[in-house]
Amino acid sequence: MPNQNLRLVVDLSSSNSTPLSAKTRLLSPDTKIWQLINYLPAENPLAFVRGGSGIIGFGEALKLTAIGPDRMTELAKAWRQTVATAEVENTLVWPGSGLVAFGSVAFADDSTAESILIVPRLVLGSHDGEVWLTEIQAADADGEANIEAEWAKIFSNNSGKPHQFSANLHAGQISPDGFSNNVEAALEALTKGDLKKVVLARDVVADLPADFDIRNVLRQLSDSYPTCWIYNVDGTFGASPELLVRVSHGQVSARVLAGTAGRGTDPGIDNAIASALVGSAKNLAEHAFAVNSLVEALEPFCSHVDADPTPFSLALPNLWHLASDVHGVLKTGSSALDLAAALHPTAAVAGTPRNLALDFISRVEGIDRGRYAAPVGWISADGDGEWAIALRGGQLTDGEGQSQTLRAFAGCGVVAGSTASAELAETSLKFAPIRDALA
Repeated sequence: MPNQNLRLVVDLSSSNSTPLSAKTRLLSPDTKIWQLINYLPAENPLAFVRGGSGIIGFGEALKLTAIGPDRMTELAKAWRQTVATAEVENTLVWPGSGLVAFGSVAFADDSTAESILIVPRLVLGSHDGEVWLTEIQAADADGEANIEAEWAKIFSNNSGKPHQFSANLHAGQISPDGFSNNVEAALEALTKGDLKKVVLARDVVADLPADFDIRNVLRQLSDSYPTCWIYNVDGTFGASPELLVRVSHGQVSARVLAGTAGRGTDPGIDNAIASALVGSAKNLAEHAFAVNSLVEALEPFCSHVDADPTPFSLALPNLWHLASDVHGVLKTGSSALDLAAALHPTAAVAGTPRNLALDFISRVEGIDRGRYAAPVGWISADGDGEWAIALRGGQLTDGEGQSQTLRAFAGCGVVAGSTASAELAETSLKFAPIRDALA
């Protein structure tokens, strides 16, 4: 019997069984001096961009959605079925060329938020100075794609409306006091049982005007956080510093972040903060939980896995993070989405042991996190892909009338030695990217 949690919606003129056709073309050399983030479409832009590389999507050729505990494995299965019948014309080896789907996943098994894969009508990509365009349509559609006409359309639609407002972010379902109380409850639980770490979060919300243009926010995040992955899928957007997993030609890589400190305004003080972070027993313990959980989850899928022996300090404009890179060699048969399903949620966003941490989060927070701290990224026809963790951003939903509502989360890992005041201050720092982008 088919899984009742899987819902398939195909936005094509033909039947649901109609296969897709994807054709990729390199664009002419004079298009190479540009910024990918500047060519987002006005309506429902899809994006996964870091620096000058990545992909953006236009329109919707196919949409797969799922809910429930098997949401990612069901989406991975549906994607394989889609690829099996697709006609793909692509001679490029760049990541994100050919047939691709953008995805965003719900954090919790019982979340009411949909997990989704979206295949765009057009994909614009850039890597190592090369620029390409992929058109995706029903395989039996009449006529050849006019690549030059599509390219002209993109260039004519690259402006966004300037900000004419400042968003008023205010407490959501978990107030600052409520978050502090949750941290205190976690500290008590850490002394009484097998729980070693739990990641708690709080939310802020804002009402946005009807003419709010997400493209401006994405561009500002890209400018301010060039080393982060700028993402936007079905209203889930942000600038993530954490790559959950990347699969490219059999190689697996990931970056773990756990342990945080604010940046100093003076260079000497800033360097001292970074050194203190690397030497902090509390932060090193939190980081080790995250690295070990990721390595253990990857091992069944890889013939070899290794991680940095010691973490390094990663500098973002407003934060220092403890970071470790993990590498592996993939066994055959698994896709980037399969690995994301096995890894999520890592100790970096849930805790250790995973089941105890998730149970604590569910009982104490008592809210639906939606897609916060869950995988967001893309997958290609050959199973390669990149999935970041949806951090430093928010979720847009339709509000009353023509308005939109923004909900954003920030969280911290609570371990022995944590304090409620320090964790609350850390959440304020982590709201900075979204707060500044909406100012």
